[in-house]
Amino acid sequence: MSPISLIGPIGLMLRSLLALVAACLSASLALAQSKSSDWDKIVEAGRKEGKVVASIPPSAELRKLMELTFPKRFGIGVEFVPARGGNIIRKMVDEAKTGVHYFDLHIGGTESAITGLLPENILEPVEPFFILPEVKDPKQWWGGHIWADNAKRYIHAFVAYQTISLWSHADQYKPSEFKSFDDLLNSKLQGKIGISDPRTPGSGNSMWSYMLSIKGEEYLKKFVAQKLFVTRDLRVLAESLARGKIAVTSGIAYSEFFPFIKAGLPVVPLPVPKEGLYISGGYGHLMILKNQPHPNATKVFVNWLLGRDGQEIFSRAMGVGSRRLDIDTKWLREFGVVAAKDFLTLEQYHKYENQSEEKVYKIREPGAAAARRLLGE
Repeated sequence: MSPISLIGPIGLMLRSLLALVAACLSASLALAQSKSSDWDKIVEAGRKEGKVVASIPPSAELRKLMELTFPKRFGIGVEFVPARGGNIIRKMVDEAKTGVHYFDLHIGGTESAITGLLPENILEPVEPFFILPEVKDPKQWWGGHIWADNAKRYIHAFVAYQTISLWSHADQYKPSEFKSFDDLLNSKLQGKIGISDPRTPGSGNSMWSYMLSIKGEEYLKKFVAQKLFVTRDLRVLAESLARGKIAVTSGIAYSEFFPFIKAGLPVVPLPVPKEGLYISGGYGHLMILKNQPHPNATKVFVNWLLGRDGQEIFSRAMGVGSRRLDIDTKWLREFGVVAAKDFLTLEQYHKYENQSEEKVYKIREPGAAAARRLLGE
């Protein structure tokens, strides 16, 4: 993956997002012709329930596009709660313990879900919510239905991709200067590197844990000595890079930079280092809460989200690679992202992914423990 400029294609991407919304809305008639009477009954019941309540990734673009399309398509309202995983997971767990059932489903990363939701036994098996053939049929998906949890029932992974998660301010640090993780130890970058806090679940921990697994803890000690700017606020991290307050960021991806790219600021992804990179599912995982207050609306939303229209919207708004085979993902290369289905075998995916329950406890949790040792509690 070579360094590229993101500014040139951004206008085309914005136009394609608007065109996508129009296409999704106009497709409703075609879908209606193929609906079964059972599906019609589910949709009608969902309308009577009034809405679906979903925790979604903290992306204004994703929220806007889903609010524009889903209610108009099905006549069912939506209540989206954009949030990073850790905070919303705690809220869901606390509510479940007191018998409150507010959320229907959660879309997000795996680490906080695996360590927070699974042990509390508050998730419903996802597959029974697959109603439409285009969602249910594993042949529609690269790799079939892939699950992040060991039971292969509760956390459906609908996204798989590789992204650098390392970005620079092009005026301060040129992508051509970066070839290895060792380059981050250059004295010119001291006090100029910002990272997403690896002590908590999320993209910051993903990159940090990968660096630990391939470079070792001694490397991380030298990395910390670079006087890192550490934050859990991805917006602050992205803005700090875009405004030139720092030169490089780690553990933050395209969706957080989108507003600044749109504004024409010189933020660019760094090339893949010689040590390689992990495969991520990012926020692309679906979980359904037990005792959801709007079960039929939930079924409708799940089938829309995992259908072609929902995956087009999620992929383009978030800048990630859907595993659906009928979704074009090759355009992502312009934005420093490569969908797993476009360059990996399934065997390679399972080797390099870092989102599964096994990898969370084998790689991510030890990484978080190392971060606490080196950065403090």
